[in-house]
Amino acid sequence: MNIEQIMTRRIVTVEMDDKLSVVKEIFDHLKFHHLLVVEYKKLVGVISDRDLLKAISPNLGSRTETTKDAATLAKRAHQIMNHKPITLRPEASLIDAVNLLTSQPISCIPVVDNDRIPVGIVSWRDVLKALVATQ
Repeated sequence: MNIEQIMTRRIVTVEMDDKLSVVKEIFDHLKFHHLLVVEYKKLVGVISDRDLLKAISPNLGSRTETTKDAATLAKRAHQIMNHKPITLRPEASLIDAVNLLTSQPISCIPVVDNDRIPVGIVSWRDVLKALVATQ
């Protein structure tokens, strides 16, 4: 089984200079845990929902919110993204994904073509589902 068979093809991307307010809006309204950061359509980074939570003030939306708290949403995607995303090609094997997910501190793997343009994403859940389906 290869990655192309199990990857999620519906990906959501943001640009490097998008504000965290845009990133937060996407995470708040879509059922995604990872956004791919692109520049000229090529993958340059990954932002997880956990990265966003670490970067913004926990006081946002509360009665104690200050202008300093709100200013955390003005940071840019490139300031919080993982700048060296670990990727796979669509033809990589399921075992390749398992090896990466167990050896690296990651919870998703962007799938890119030969030009580093994202074509999908694989999470540890996708891998587990595929493994169960083969039993």
